[in-house]
Amino acid sequence: MATIGEAARRSGVHIETIRYYERAGVVPRPARTDAGRRDYSAEDIRRLAFIRRCRDLGFSIADARRLAALTSDRHANCPDAQAVAEAHLSGIRARIEALREIEAKLATLVEHCARRARACPVLEKLEEEVDRPA
Repeated sequence: MATIGEAARRSGVHIETIRYYERAGVVPRPARTDAGRRDYSAEDIRRLAFIRRCRDLGFSIADARRLAALTSDRHANCPDAQAVAEAHLSGIRARIEALREIEAKLATLVEHCARRARACPVLEKLEEEVDRPA
């Protein structure tokens, strides 16, 4: 059994994040000692580390919770886990594409600045975007 500080160290999850995960129901509340302190089991720490790895990969808290629930039977639940991962991957690919478009626009603006084609193309373009109706 471990204190919250030890659980944080072993799982790689900050103490305040552990408390948040408990309040949000992402991880179950741990047992308490007679003095009322949290007492984390090896399984509690394993689940915290699992959630951290999910979050490191950009999964939402809801998806991390869903994936953690699927670990009880890894073989039977593999299609469900794959579906969650595929949906997340699709979202990441869409964001990457959007970032590539932004990169291309900014590269063009910076190129115009380097050539001093106008007073300040970056500021002009940003003002143009503000003046355009939504």
